[in-house]
Amino acid sequence: QLQLVESGGGLVQPGGSLRLSCAASGLTLDDSAIGWFRQAPGKEREGVSCISRTGWINYADSVKGRFTISRDNAKSTVYLQMNSLHSEDTAVYYCAARPVDLGGDCPLVRGPFYTDWGQGTQVSISS
Repeated sequence: QLQLVESGGGLVQPGGSLRLSCAASGLTLDDSAIGWFRQAPGKEREGVSCISRTGWINYADSVKGRFTISRDNAKSTVYLQMNSLHSEDTAVYYCAARPVDLGGDCPLVRGPFYTDWGQGTQVSISS
């Protein structure tokens, strides 16, 4: 059974950092594309970053230069390093998987590409 478990969220001050983890089971991470999404109160869920099976990486414009996505296939875990956080980054962060990725680009939109989702981890930025 495929399962995605996010962790690493919390409360930090503006300018601080957090590293989120997405631990995946029931799939082979080497074959998968993983996306990070976030949803702030009253807003639509939006794509933050993704990494494809072949290592293609995308970032939303709002996080470029501040967030870094990486994967450790041996640990079946994808990370999202978030630096220079500000209040607009406050949201519940979700990871999503496409278990069998054909490679190429990965999208930063919800839809049929990502078939499995985690339960989310809360990230709050406040002084």
